[in-house]
Amino acid sequence: MAAAEYRFDTQDGLRLFSRVYAGPNAAAPVVLCLHGLMRNSRDFEDLATHLAARYRVIVPDVRGRGLSARDPNFNNYQIPTYLGDLMPLFTGLGFQRVSIVGTSMGGLMAMVLAATQPRLVARIVLNDVGPELDPPGLERIRGYAGKSAPVRSWEEAVAQVRSIYGPVWPGLSDERWQRIARLSYRENAQGVPEADADPLIAERLRDPKAAAPNLWPLWGVLVKVPILAIRGAHSDLLNAATLARMQREKPDLEVLEVANRGHPPLLDEPECLAAIDEFLLAASAA
Repeated sequence: MAAAEYRFDTQDGLRLFSRVYAGPNAAAPVVLCLHGLMRNSRDFEDLATHLAARYRVIVPDVRGRGLSARDPNFNNYQIPTYLGDLMPLFTGLGFQRVSIVGTSMGGLMAMVLAATQPRLVARIVLNDVGPELDPPGLERIRGYAGKSAPVRSWEEAVAQVRSIYGPVWPGLSDERWQRIARLSYRENAQGVPEADADPLIAERLRDPKAAAPNLWPLWGVLVKVPILAIRGAHSDLLNAATLARMQREKPDLEVLEVANRGHPPLLDEPECLAAIDEFLLAASAA
């Protein structure tokens, strides 16, 4: 199913972009997909198309990424601003309650939104993220975010993305890596691929508190929100101890560990699709 393009303006005047999958009908439940730090809405093409058989699926490019405007003030690249940007999107599309699939930063956004506006969030899929971020993963992300050398061709773009994510997603085919490169870069006016995110997003990572917020106090607030936590078995951002604590403090937490994946799973893995389907369908039965 092809996505429609939807553009909207933020309170501070940025023009942002979202992909909208209509779903089976206007009354279908809404699923909001939120991408990671240096990623964009195209990461969810496969999952959104899959979910659109049952749901309206909304997949925004967070400010500074994809087809959304870059912010001249990099200090606005933070979760409170991103959540404020969602409000005109919700109003414009006319929905009042969503389930959220959030990868990495998108999962942090989902937790904060559910804690601060509980009537808005029905349930959450957290893709390889929790209330505490493991320092090794943060250091790895700091090592590449906004620092990639320019590439001159799609061949170089593929090589660059494989150098960053190769250990995270072992065993992918050459064709899959080419597709991931197309999700990660976009051609400029000269036809040269460029990373599809503002490199200044990484400036916020210099502040440890901003880069790794302690969301454990919010985790207790989410006790009534159904949550599925997906973890890559080799994740360096959501470690096993953090996931175990999440389960202790929220005994109804559903958990899926994905073999042969680091941070984060791609969500096209068969076990991920099956778990997400089952989890979201449970909302209809509730």
